[in-house]
Amino acid sequence: MHANPSLREHVRAKAENRPGVYRMYGPGEELLYVGKSVRVRTRVLSYFRAPKGEKAWELIRETARIEWDYVPNEFYSLIREMKLIQQRQPKFNVRHKRKRIFAFVKVTSEAAPRVLPVSRVTEDGSTYYGPFPRVKALAHTIRELSRTLELRDCPGTTPMFFDDQLEMFGSGRVPHCIRAELRTCLAPCCGRPTAQAYMDRIELAKRFLEGRAERPLAELEEQMRSASARMDFEYAAILRDRLERLQSFRDQLVAFRGKVEGLTFLYRVPGFAGDDRLYLIRRGRIRKEMAHPKSRRARARVARAIDKVYGDLDAGPSALSPQDAAEILLVARWFRLKPKERKRTVEPDVWLSEKVPAGASSPTP
Repeated sequence: MHANPSLREHVRAKAENRPGVYRMYGPGEELLYVGKSVRVRTRVLSYFRAPKGEKAWELIRETARIEWDYVPNEFYSLIREMKLIQQRQPKFNVRHKRKRIFAFVKVTSEAAPRVLPVSRVTEDGSTYYGPFPRVKALAHTIRELSRTLELRDCPGTTPMFFDDQLEMFGSGRVPHCIRAELRTCLAPCCGRPTAQAYMDRIELAKRFLEGRAERPLAELEEQMRSASARMDFEYAAILRDRLERLQSFRDQLVAFRGKVEGLTFLYRVPGFAGDDRLYLIRRGRIRKEMAHPKSRRARARVARAIDKVYGDLDAGPSALSPQDAAEILLVARWFRLKPKERKRTVEPDVWLSEKVPAGASSPTP
């Protein structure tokens, strides 16, 4: 099966060398591939010249239809490409299809909550922290945090009982795992802690994940000193390694959270044929796209959009979908690789003070 000559002629006749996103479909309307380019016509025609046996040759051989949409600039075409690939999972795409390109820390909403590493966010009432890009050691580090704070990590189906419930349920329950015996878990499975005592530890874990608590590190340091004082140097070394991992993770949490918080601004991007765009970005996500205003009325529309986007209460990471998380990481990567683009950004209150008449209200990012 060879590439359809009429398909090539269709691209030659209709496509333009403008930024955009293109899609290739098979005979059965299956989406085979999504791509982007700053010169759509040239890029798509290059597939028809691919040598036999290469991926591009295999792709165009199966393609029955090609569609494209023009996007004013490379920045937004990158976002559109990513979203389409994640939504449709075309078989010839590799980039953006990897399942574990980011991770979250999940604090469950159970009677005795657990702190867990997960690869996606679901609407289950839990609290999520993240996203974190490619955190290979996340599972190990979260296990160390749970042990330091004596939080359970048993299956969610394990029955939980608290000390202040024993009159109702009876006493003498047996621990479900050795962590209770080793005193690395408060053991709500056998009714040792009160509900409040356990939730106090959960709140401490949350503060640590928000970069606002040093107590877990201080407790480990004290345990390490005690082990050294009684000459249990092997255990002291284990605690030292655990402390270093938690310190490193704490530093990553604070640094990455600061980077995401810092991605809150208006971003003006020059576009093809003068189609300049304004992107309202809050905490790494594009909340609104607008034409760059060139009149007083257009600036007033942008001012109203700013008030809406930056003035509303932000739900935070617990409202993130996997696609939202991927967008944050993609936006962060864009500005990391293109630091000069930050010069095109401006904070919402600064934009309002420069572009609208005095007396306009300033939003809270």
